[in-house]
Amino acid sequence: MSDQKRLFLLDAYALIFRGYYALIKNPRINSKGMDTSAIMGFMNSLFDVIKRERPDHLAVAFDKGGSVERTELFEAYKANRDETPDAIRIAIPYIQNILKAMKIPVVELEGYEADDLIGTLAKQAEKEDYKVFMVTPDKDFGQLVSENIFMYRPARMGNGIEIWGIPEIQKRFGVERPEQVIDYLGMMGDASDNIPGLPGVGDKTAKKFLEQFGDMEGLLANTDQLKGKMREKVEANAELGRLSRKLAEIKTDCEVTFKADDYEMCEPDAEKVQEVFEELEFRRLKEQFIKIFSGETEPVTQVTNTVTAKQETQKAKVAGGGQFTLFGGDPAEAAATIKDVNSRKTISEVPHFYQLVTEGAAMNLFLNKLMQQASVCFDTETTSINPLDAKLVGIAFSWSANKGFYVAFPEDEERVNTLLQQLRPFFESENIEKIGQNLKYDIKVMQNYGIAVKGKLFDTMLAHYLINPDMRHNMDVLSETYLNYTPVSITELIGKKGKNQLNMRDVPIEKQTEYAVEDADITLQLAAHFRPELAEAKTEKLFESIEIPLLRVLADMEREGINLDKAFLGSLSEDLDNDIKNLEQRIYEAAGVEFNIGSPKQLGEILFDKMKLVDKPKKTKTGQYSTAEDVLSYLAKDHEIIQNVLDYRGLSKLKSTYVDALPEQVHTNTGRVHTDYMQTVAATGRLSSNNPNLQNIPIRTERGRQVRKAFVPRDENHVLLAADYSQIELRIIAALSEEDTMIEAFKNGMDIHASTASKVFNVPIEAVTREQRSNAKTVNFGIIYGVSAFGLSNQTDLTRAESKELIDTYYKTYPKLRNYMGEQVDFARDNGYVQTVLGRRRYLKDINAGNQVVRGAAERNAVNAPIQGSAADIIKLAMINIHKKLSEGNYKTKMLLQVHDELVFDCYKPELEEMKNLIKTEMENAYTMSVPLDVEVGIGENWLEAH
Repeated sequence: MSDQKRLFLLDAYALIFRGYYALIKNPRINSKGMDTSAIMGFMNSLFDVIKRERPDHLAVAFDKGGSVERTELFEAYKANRDETPDAIRIAIPYIQNILKAMKIPVVELEGYEADDLIGTLAKQAEKEDYKVFMVTPDKDFGQLVSENIFMYRPARMGNGIEIWGIPEIQKRFGVERPEQVIDYLGMMGDASDNIPGLPGVGDKTAKKFLEQFGDMEGLLANTDQLKGKMREKVEANAELGRLSRKLAEIKTDCEVTFKADDYEMCEPDAEKVQEVFEELEFRRLKEQFIKIFSGETEPVTQVTNTVTAKQETQKAKVAGGGQFTLFGGDPAEAAATIKDVNSRKTISEVPHFYQLVTEGAAMNLFLNKLMQQASVCFDTETTSINPLDAKLVGIAFSWSANKGFYVAFPEDEERVNTLLQQLRPFFESENIEKIGQNLKYDIKVMQNYGIAVKGKLFDTMLAHYLINPDMRHNMDVLSETYLNYTPVSITELIGKKGKNQLNMRDVPIEKQTEYAVEDADITLQLAAHFRPELAEAKTEKLFESIEIPLLRVLADMEREGINLDKAFLGSLSEDLDNDIKNLEQRIYEAAGVEFNIGSPKQLGEILFDKMKLVDKPKKTKTGQYSTAEDVLSYLAKDHEIIQNVLDYRGLSKLKSTYVDALPEQVHTNTGRVHTDYMQTVAATGRLSSNNPNLQNIPIRTERGRQVRKAFVPRDENHVLLAADYSQIELRIIAALSEEDTMIEAFKNGMDIHASTASKVFNVPIEAVTREQRSNAKTVNFGIIYGVSAFGLSNQTDLTRAESKELIDTYYKTYPKLRNYMGEQVDFARDNGYVQTVLGRRRYLKDINAGNQVVRGAAERNAVNAPIQGSAADIIKLAMINIHKKLSEGNYKTKMLLQVHDELVFDCYKPELEEMKNLIKTEMENAYTMSVPLDVEVGIGENWLEAH
């Protein structure tokens, strides 16, 4: 292996932007409301390089003030770019502080771009016999590649990396020499940097010119060999081509100097690094930092296959399986140097009284005290994370900070039942409030033993969800964020996942006691912290009247589960196999060759290189043809093979995700499928379904709908009843906007889509065509989500101009709707949030962002969140009311599923007529608005029939 030294140069802004946009749909927000996505994305990239490569030398280059020289040459250089998102501007000082604390040099020079600084340093280091790796996703760096300079391209979402040397550059750009990349970029331009290029010259033409003429000057000197309009364009824009080439060229003569000693990796200031991570609430990154720099983790296999002599020495030291340290020396010394300097307290530092309760007099004294309390936190310790399988190992109780008790349960069932009978009065007391974190789990565990948890409830996970919906809600994060306290990790007790992980019952009783009571104690303290915050956010009523009562409803629904016809799914799986094989053959015949349809790379090459279905196919940042769903959907109407590919993908996913997977998720004891409903995932207030996800079963295709046929009643004495809100979101927006025309249409029971079509197309309602109604329906629903003319044209047969005209006419027809949408955005700008009819808040931190893309997304949420969230609140109210009626009436009918606007029941046949009326009445009267709610009820021998 080579002992050549290696230098890694990171392109800061490219990695920061990439990290930020990778998380744009699910940003990382801390408890202060700060978007930390950009910092997290960059740090993940940096740590990945350090873990993989153990570099000798490393530096990070930043732009500073943009390129003065390029802007003087071409005033519009990069002028097309949106304003930098606020989250990125805020991130830069934090990132530079972290780098400073890690003693990693930051390279920046006023008036220069990072590209030029990296180019200069790379060429200097190469002369000193270094291998240089430019860490960036930016293709422009290809021009710098040489025998010893490489592009090190992190893949998206942590899926490894790509190393581009000379062969990769030759293949990607169609050049003989990497420096020709400058000519390639000059010819075709670069939209991201607003480099104009030669008009009419794209990727293929640029490659053809380079093969024919060698470079830009070769092309311009031989325009007589070009034909027709291409010759005219090139000759007329020769100077524009030369200018574009100059703009694309990365400078290698900046006033920066590579000094090996300055760039050598050295031990970081661990305390300062961790202080910044603490402030940002980067718990996992902090753990990762400690592991990397203390030598607790093995390095990832080096992809560059080049290691230094120092690293060879280090590897020899750990050949026997010892730890691998970053800086050489004794791993024990490194671990002592880089340790957790957590400013947070831990169990060893906080005086506490956690007591194991033994049977006899101690138990009697404990029970006497327990029953005197007004509010108690309890937490179950069990043998499984699946509550249906869980056996009690112990229960912790706390009603005073830093104090608590632990009741351990033996394996003997008779003794367990004896203990539970002693505890039953507490759990079933209506006068004692029960506090917990994710109480739904504990309630289901207690139900296994026939014990109902009664009285008022306070769930810290749900409370925090209402206070800060965009943040994570697990107890460790909440404890560190709000109590400045790091709890004992479960992995310290039972180890990490895998065959060697212990069962909680295997843990010594003393450790069980400390761990379990600490959880109860922390949860008790969190409840005290969250009560005033709920009041301040004015979400107490929402918490007490919806989320907490719903917790009990969901626990019962999840325990009930739903019956599954496994034989039907087996038959459907065979049918899907045949469908998929038929599609494969049709695709192969159209392509004229067999290939891996599931490979985006091979598919792109077939569709766009071999078949040439599109003149200028869209490419990904890695240079491959994009075969993403949205790209192919746009082309499918013109190309049968593409529609077949989409159908192939859809059926393959349907088969693997549902048809083949669902039978595996039938519980062995109950013979039913039990989904888990999560209340704290969607910021809008919607429930999420998991293990399995029953809310995303595709119903737009015939095969997708057939999956619902597999869900059947419990026996011959039951049928499935499905009750579905009709157009609830449109009814809500009509009511909230006070749009008279829409309100009247709903009140009169009119077909709202036909009514809308009649207005916007200016025809009598009886003359509305099927196509007009369909287009009006698309706009009706799309308007809530901020549909654009481009989006509408993709969803319909309308041109973009027709789509724009339709949207404009729609707003003229419903002016109050347009006003309402504007008012919502204005309210969000002034207050930082919008809210549902029941006061659920959706915080919109980017509503005043300078970046148009980021701000636009927040504006769409400002309109959509109150509507979607109100619909979620209303069905939750209905669920609570129906559940109460079913319980009070001691009915045999059970509520099984909630799928957005639909509820599914196992209906006992003798109760059928009564249930139809009860369910419809409760759903339609769950919340009163100026627009009546309408519910459609269906009955069937399976879910599809009922729906």
